[in-house]
Amino acid sequence: MAEVCTSLFAPRDNCMYTSCYCEENVWKLCEYIKASHAERLQQLFVIFVSNENRTVPLWKQRAAHSEEEPVVWDYHVFLIHYQNGDTKVYDLDTVLSFPCKFSTYSVQTFQSNDVVRLQYHRKFRIIPSETFLERFASDRSHMVKNGVWLAPPPSYPCIQLEDSKMNLDEFISMDPNVGYGEVVSLEDFNLRFT
Repeated sequence: MAEVCTSLFAPRDNCMYTSCYCEENVWKLCEYIKASHAERLQQLFVIFVSNENRTVPLWKQRAAHSEEEPVVWDYHVFLIHYQNGDTKVYDLDTVLSFPCKFSTYSVQTFQSNDVVRLQYHRKFRIIPSETFLERFASDRSHMVKNGVWLAPPPSYPCIQLEDSKMNLDEFISMDPNVGYGEVVSLEDFNLRFT
């Protein structure tokens, strides 16, 4: 039986989405909430998942060859809505529901550190959505190699700040002394939102 979760957003297919630009997809979700439900921004957290090696396996991703195989990303970004102990995940790249209950998402997407080698253990940077909207910038240069796009960019202009054109690495970094928000292990991440 499929999970039923009330969504803050339109159906997934109606959300702004560009493959391989998860950080911008999430920024656009936050922008939408700021415009339509500003009072809910404080309930939203942007989650960057990566590690020191930038090799993190995630299951149940659209880019996988099958639902049983993981995709190994350098990083991934999704959104959490946390309200009164109820946690929902909004991930435009998952094959799971949109939104998905946190407990289901975590078990199926991250599984356990027991099933992955130490070099693939995931860390999580938890950022308040307001901070992400105010501080994130990307000129998309990370998606260009030898002058060629690795994936077609979004049609809208780059997300930039007066004082920064590109600070994506500060968000991807899992060094707790760099960037914004709080960096936690998978175990602490699950405890925080379960």
